[in-house]
Amino acid sequence: MHFEPPPFAGLRAAAGDASMRAMKSADKKQTIKIATWNVNSLKARLPNVLVWLKEFAPDVVLLQEIKCIDAAVPTMEIEELGYNIESHGQKTYNGVAILSKSQIEDVERGLPGDESDEQARYIEGTVFGKVRVSSIYLPNGNPLGTEKFAYKLGWMNRLKAHMERGLGDDEMHIYGGDYNVIPTDDDVYSAAAFASDALTQPESRTRFRAMLHLGLTDTFRAFNTLPHQYSYWDYQAGAWPKNNGLLIDFLLASPQAADKLVASGIDKKPRGQEKASDHTPVWCELAI
Repeated sequence: MHFEPPPFAGLRAAAGDASMRAMKSADKKQTIKIATWNVNSLKARLPNVLVWLKEFAPDVVLLQEIKCIDAAVPTMEIEELGYNIESHGQKTYNGVAILSKSQIEDVERGLPGDESDEQARYIEGTVFGKVRVSSIYLPNGNPLGTEKFAYKLGWMNRLKAHMERGLGDDEMHIYGGDYNVIPTDDDVYSAAAFASDALTQPESRTRFRAMLHLGLTDTFRAFNTLPHQYSYWDYQAGAWPKNNGLLIDFLLASPQAADKLVASGIDKKPRGQEKASDHTPVWCELAI
């Protein structure tokens, strides 16, 4: 028996398919890629940074050790690639910045808790209207037994207190940067070589763990659990070709941001370039 489809059945099916596609499209969330990178002088590294921005195309970048005052930041070259930039600079040393393809709102410069601290190591702002990001350059602390180590520990105490206040709201937070802490012996090529270094001391590691215990997630380790994966290789003693590295750069996510986490990793390519920084970018991706 031959069956004739009812009039307009094909049209109704097509309309149903279109409606389903529209619903799926509405359900799709925006995905943003956030990276942190200690560039070890933005001026010296600018050609490498611009190439990386074009190729890797992150949506948000947290930079450390830009090593220039705000007026000397190469704003024009960065803006030509579609990024807004906010910086907290300092001549010759330190310096942090935020780059974003969205507007950067409610920018705050400097870590609260010590008005006498003039070192440019912290900046935060809101990107894509809903993610609060911080670019952090935590003090190195060497040599041990000096005021530099005491400054490091005090700075970490202030950072934890600031994180704790921030985590009291419902906003997504990403605290990214060079933390100058080697969290475990699995995060360094030779624990023995760093036994007397500020980056591995119990006081440093305990404070880093205390930050995680606030409810923060190490976004890299959420997807990458193998030991001896690094974000920094010294310029000396052939550290890069020997893979004698450290994992000291992190993107820590609040519970709200961690719920949106879909991927993370370390992009080693920039470290292998000519005139490279001794750090390489660490990144994560959020479906917001």
